[in-house]
Amino acid sequence: MSATIERRDFVDSAALAEALASRVADALQARIGEFDRASLAVSGGRTPAAFLDALSRKLLPWDRVWVTLVDERWVPEISERSNARLVRAHLLQNEATAAHFVPLVNDAPTPEAGLAEAEALLEPLPWPLAACVLGMGGDGHTASFFPHAEGLDAALAPPPGARLAATAAQAAGEPRVTLTLPVILEASLIALHIESEPKLRVLDTARAAGPVEDMPVRAVLRASPRPVEVFWCP
Repeated sequence: MSATIERRDFVDSAALAEALASRVADALQARIGEFDRASLAVSGGRTPAAFLDALSRKLLPWDRVWVTLVDERWVPEISERSNARLVRAHLLQNEATAAHFVPLVNDAPTPEAGLAEAEALLEPLPWPLAACVLGMGGDGHTASFFPHAEGLDAALAPPPGARLAATAAQAAGEPRVTLTLPVILEASLIALHIESEPKLRVLDTARAAGPVEDMPVRAVLRASPRPVEVFWCP
């Protein structure tokens, strides 16, 4: 059974980006007002760039905000495939230059070898996340929860306290590191950013009955303790 979603439709990517940025900024400001610090996890790929640009212009006490990634390809930041590179180029600018950014990749040769160091770097962040912005692929993956991926079980049901997991799948390309499902579900705001009619059809399919392993976004949709806020445009 899927959790409730709150779908917000927009005429185009620019309108969606601005609305999502405002929603995330409000979530960060609310957490800062209560606890003086806040953390945010964002996704990579091509879709989030406009949203990150819009968020970078929001007036916030950015020196009290910690930013990390929902997931990352195990590649150096010089790679065009690096999500960290995307964040540095599109979010850590304008008003947001003072934000604290914690990437997930280090110099270890594999995600498995670098997992402990990455976990240690995440430890000082203010947990739980104030906001987690997810994407979704045409195959129903989110974060680096790919269908039938190696490591998927550990990412969805990790050992107690584990914030990261290593995954690998042919569709993913490079080996990945990802936030685990419990970390995502603890976020005060869980936003799902999708664009295009085909992605909307994928979401509808994911909300129907079927194995989580076939469409891992179902793990979030079914287990979220609060409505998943879907931001969509054609």
